[in-house]
Amino acid sequence: MTGVLVTGGTGKTGGALVDLLRDNCVPVRVASRHPAADDPGAVRFDWSDPTTHPAALHGVDRVFLVPPVQSVDPMPSVGPFLAMARRLGVRRVVLLGSAIVLPDAPGALELAAQVRASPGWVVLRASGFMQNFLSPHPLGEHIRLHGEIRTSAGDARVGWIDARDIAASAAALLTGSAAEPDYLLTGPKALSYRDAAAVITAHAGRPVRLVRVDSAEVAAGYRAAGMPAEFAAALAAVEDSAGAGGDDQVSTAVLDLTGRPPRTFTGFVQEHATAWARGRPGR
Repeated sequence: MTGVLVTGGTGKTGGALVDLLRDNCVPVRVASRHPAADDPGAVRFDWSDPTTHPAALHGVDRVFLVPPVQSVDPMPSVGPFLAMARRLGVRRVVLLGSAIVLPDAPGALELAAQVRASPGWVVLRASGFMQNFLSPHPLGEHIRLHGEIRTSAGDARVGWIDARDIAASAAALLTGSAAEPDYLLTGPKALSYRDAAAVITAHAGRPVRLVRVDSAEVAAGYRAAGMPAEFAAALAAVEDSAGAGGDDQVSTAVLDLTGRPPRTFTGFVQEHATAWARGRPGR
């Protein structure tokens, strides 16, 4: 089949991308650890099981690549996968990378460099997801349960982006011809956690307060939510150093790629206002 392999095909971005591609009659192979039995385009795929990789790649010419989640070094599993993709003639890989650079984690930078080095392959450096403010993400779950955002980031700002805008950008690259090797994807405005709390307070019908904590407490919260200790520590270190303003970036890439501006955080909150209601079950 000449079409698109979507790794992480049932996730926030991958699921939205699958819908967009299928709406445009693009053949899609949906890769996930637990493929849907009623989807003929679904295939089992597990980064920790290389025996699942050849069947997922066979016959496709484009790949949306979501690296292993909660890993500080994706290269041991993704490196051989990329080599296989090159051997099989995959003409375009769109990597879902991050605008946030984890400390002491060169593997993610090496992966992005490998993708950029292949003609026609693209890195999407996505800013923080707006969906992180929803359950079951630890940030969203804590807002829902306790009405607070606990952070060591101070008033640092992030160009929060809706995962659906990342999917739309990826769809444009996977169905188009020309592409730059790298795009920074953000929402239309950079916001601090204090700004985000104020927007949720204004539109969700309950107060959300900002609580400043140290990085050790941030890491402990991530570990309690089930994240591996090394990844939790890396995320906490990012928050702790965010005051330098490195994530305070806004780009026009979503508009440039899709022809429409990215969703605003206020619009996102209005759309999901009931998600933060007291006592609402996690999603």
